[in-house]
Amino acid sequence: MHQSALIIGASGDIGTVVARRLAKAGWSLYLHYFHSEQRISQLQAELQQTYPKQDFFVLQYDLTVEAHLDELTERLFQVDAVIFAAGITTYGLFSETTSQQIEQLWEMHIKLPMLLCQRLAPKLAKNQCGRIVFVGSVYGGSGSAMEVGYSTVKGAQSAFANAYAKEVASLGITVNVIAPGAVDTQMNQQFSTAAKENLKMEIPASRLARPDEIAYWVAALLDPAAGYLTGQTIYVSGGWRK
Repeated sequence: MHQSALIIGASGDIGTVVARRLAKAGWSLYLHYFHSEQRISQLQAELQQTYPKQDFFVLQYDLTVEAHLDELTERLFQVDAVIFAAGITTYGLFSETTSQQIEQLWEMHIKLPMLLCQRLAPKLAKNQCGRIVFVGSVYGGSGSAMEVGYSTVKGAQSAFANAYAKEVASLGITVNVIAPGAVDTQMNQQFSTAAKENLKMEIPASRLARPDEIAYWVAALLDPAAGYLTGQTIYVSGGWRK
């Protein structure tokens, strides 16, 4: 029986690359998305064609609706790992950030993952090798002006992983955060070429990360040999910031 992983936000740039890497390693996947139906359908077809002996299920849910969490959980069979790769940010002065924007950040990055972890714990504990991985951010450790709300919830992901890891370690479940620095994704396309060039000058590696370089570390945490690493935030930032 194949190991199975649930990827929350599988239609995003990092989520898609994580899916491809895990499929190549033999995992069956539950591919969650909310908006990007065409992209997730193409990904599912690609994976089914390339790895016909594995299962690839697509799950479309707005997980800010709490009832949807129960529906999603009921549709899952065995789950050996869950990867939280969905994310949104807001860019601007904190004084101009709205209550609705703060609520969206909280729900997407903290509330939803916490509630889903509660529901998935029995499945993750079944084989004594469960894995919970958050795709966090270097800003969760160092903080960023103009992205105060985002920095706050990313820091909270690390705080949750640190605490929850202690509760579930005896069940064989690990909880960790992979915190990228600047990654070449659609979320960073809002910045001008000049802004990105200035950013590269700040990064010791002199470039933005590729999504597959983040996926590598996510996959590494899912390996059975990684079972003694838990409650940690690993900064994959090219030497930049944290």
